[in-house]
Amino acid sequence: MSPSLHSAAPHHLPSFVTAPGETDVLMVVMAVVLIIAVLAVGLLFLRLHTLPERMAHKSHKLQFEIVAVLGLLALFTHMHIFWVAGLLLALIDIPDFGNPLRRIAGSLEKIAGLKPGEGAYGAPDEVGVDTEPAEAAGEGEVEVPKTIPLPRMPKERTHA
Repeated sequence: MSPSLHSAAPHHLPSFVTAPGETDVLMVVMAVVLIIAVLAVGLLFLRLHTLPERMAHKSHKLQFEIVAVLGLLALFTHMHIFWVAGLLLALIDIPDFGNPLRRIAGSLEKIAGLKPGEGAYGAPDEVGVDTEPAEAAGEGEVEVPKTIPLPRMPKERTHA
């Protein structure tokens, strides 16, 4: 006996309506499309989320670690201000003050007649401490202090 349609049903059914017990092809296709769409949107979100970190890494910025931490904070707290701060920090060039200071220190060591990097080892522990007195150095020789003593500030007087 063949199954008969209900009298109120149309006589021609569209192709997406399946018979009972058969595989619903439209549902399978839509499930695959949904999975691909969710993965694509997730990858796009993560790619956009790591944009400041990738920008700071490509340009070898000094503040790369700070930008990375701001990106993680934005990801876990859902506060977008951290992402914006990381993006701005990745775009800004913070000047490198260490390199010029190292060059200045190297030039001063060269002027003082020291080998490069040797000046840090010969520095006194306290500022303004003189070396041995001149009479202990020997006859006719004058000992030059290694450091220049700093002037003492007068103590403030308190009025009673």
